[in-house]
Amino acid sequence: MKLSKRSIYIFTVIILTIAADQISKVIVRANVAGRTANNPGERIPIIGDYFTLMNVENTGAFLGMGSDLNPTLRLIFLLIVPILVLGFVLRHILKDKSLDNWSLFAFASIIGGGVANVYDRIVYGSVTDFLFIDLGGFFRTGIFNLADMSVSAGMIILLFVSLKQKKTS
Repeated sequence: MKLSKRSIYIFTVIILTIAADQISKVIVRANVAGRTANNPGERIPIIGDYFTLMNVENTGAFLGMGSDLNPTLRLIFLLIVPILVLGFVLRHILKDKSLDNWSLFAFASIIGGGVANVYDRIVYGSVTDFLFIDLGGFFRTGIFNLADMSVSAGMIILLFVSLKQKKTS
């Protein structure tokens, strides 16, 4: 089976997204003391107190949502459903030849980020989050990782592509 340039592009974005996320998490796990019951964890300023590196194991989804679910529901909503959705999205972008390169990049980024976080949940039982932005009262994030950034960037790109398409139609 010969892969088309389009399919190679899709799989390259997915693989690079997963690789960047997993490599960054390995580095953080090895070099940044994590949060425990008796220790709030290490906070390493990257740009003053505005951009901080830390190591937090998140047993839930985005911002810890779902971490208090019973184990069966957590398995369904944090592993099975995401795997099914990611599979359907991958199938869709491989089959829908009308998608432009920005949409392909966005969907592939979402898939790569989703797969990277699902991998963490399967292998470690939690997702390693380590980036935190605090611009004072103006803007503050939860603690996140590169996979989360890929998913968010993909969603933002899809929003812009959709708005652009509506504008031209």
